[in-house]
Amino acid sequence: MMKKQAPNLAYLEQVRQHLSRLPSIDPNTRTLLLCGYPNVGKSSFINKITRADVDVQPYAFTTKSLFVGHTDFQYTRWQVIDTPGILDHPLEDRNTIEMQSITALAHLRAAVLFVIDLSEQCGYSLQQQLSLLKSIKPLFSNKPLLLVANKIDVMTVEQMPEENRKLLEDFLAEHKIPMIPTSTVTEDGIVAVKEKACSQLLAQRVEMKMKGKQVGNLMNRLHVATPRPRDNKKREISVPQSVLERRSQQPQKMETTDEKPQAVITFGGPSAFDVPDDFDPQIHDTEDLRDFYTLKDGEWRYDNIPEIMDGKNIADFIDPDIEELLDRLEAEELEQLELLEGEMDEDDVELTEEERALLHEVKEAKQLLIQDSRQKQRYNSAPMARKHNVAGSTVKDFEKHLNDMGIDPTKAIERARSQSRGRSKGRNAEPSTTVGKKRRRDEVGFSPGQGLKDESQKKIAKIMERRSQKSRNRDGRMGEADRHVYTTKNKHLLSGKRGSGTNDRR
Repeated sequence: MMKKQAPNLAYLEQVRQHLSRLPSIDPNTRTLLLCGYPNVGKSSFINKITRADVDVQPYAFTTKSLFVGHTDFQYTRWQVIDTPGILDHPLEDRNTIEMQSITALAHLRAAVLFVIDLSEQCGYSLQQQLSLLKSIKPLFSNKPLLLVANKIDVMTVEQMPEENRKLLEDFLAEHKIPMIPTSTVTEDGIVAVKEKACSQLLAQRVEMKMKGKQVGNLMNRLHVATPRPRDNKKREISVPQSVLERRSQQPQKMETTDEKPQAVITFGGPSAFDVPDDFDPQIHDTEDLRDFYTLKDGEWRYDNIPEIMDGKNIADFIDPDIEELLDRLEAEELEQLELLEGEMDEDDVELTEEERALLHEVKEAKQLLIQDSRQKQRYNSAPMARKHNVAGSTVKDFEKHLNDMGIDPTKAIERARSQSRGRSKGRNAEPSTTVGKKRRRDEVGFSPGQGLKDESQKKIAKIMERRSQKSRNRDGRMGEADRHVYTTKNKHLLSGKRGSGTNDRR
């Protein structure tokens, strides 16, 4: 039977492969559609504005199917479709490759970019290209249309022959189509075409939505309040006295002088101050930290530190142990602060009121920093439910817990210590009579922190789990060839002729 169906299955495989090669086009998203004669630069244009890699060759009909690329404009994703070339002849004479372009132009709601070749290197004259645009223009109804004059690196509009230039100007004036000169070699006008086409399509989509029925219901809910002056009285700015007093208490900014500040060099970027080359720190009585740099060549001290050098990031060559050294330094600072606080807390040290207030502010600032750090750690790491650390608990913790519950812990502590005491080699121990005791099915290991109250509750949960798995285990199969169906009735009781005996079993 399978051999008879082999031709049909082979045909289905060919159809599947063909469908997998088709591009995924979203008809409802924002789309730019490229069309025109063959070899005018459509594939080169889509390669410039998207990440698509369409084959570009110096002969016609290189593109034989639709190619889709994606680009971004105003923080939204746009799809750009490259269509095969179209020739200027009747619709019934067009082949399958050309009909793909015609179908895309007719059914996709997109901004159409009609590409023409001003230099006529594509093999078709300017009059033929404009004639093709005029013949397929009914397909562009209610769609933004933009004429892209490509290959201006070979011939610009001013360098065109007088006859072609007059023909182009008359065509644009008659049909009122905007034109933008471009070049995929020098990339002139590429961004302008993209922005112009996307802006036109966005404006049209907004206009169509405003004409819809849903916008009316939405506009009825919106109200824009515009403040109006209640009278012609002029009201001066009023600053409260408390704000003025607070401003007066703030430290004043230092007056700027002609003296240059100290040259501070930041790693991985420009200097904090713009220090000219002729700046001499000795004249301004400032210390230049670059004098203490230990470099292979002393002339390198005053060079600007680059961010990228020889194609490599300078930050990659930092000391690999810098994090460990920084942690050690912070630990030393904490130890020094603790020692300082210990010395401050001694009775023999007397502090003035200002020093006490300053110490209080430092402690408050330190507590705020600790709280901010803990808050950031809480946001950056998901909360994990901690299980009860049985191994970390001690006998003293157990004793304290029983005392808090009001239970005498004496016998429990003695039993725990006797079981926790290790056996020595000299201790005579009776040999165990059971080797490898098998665990009963009803026994469940219970430990706090599993979301259950006690061992009985966990035993009930285990029973419910086995009951829920029973139906799935019965329907399970050993493999695809397993067709065993479990009997629900006894065959020896329900098959054969009925005798003259009792019918209680039936």
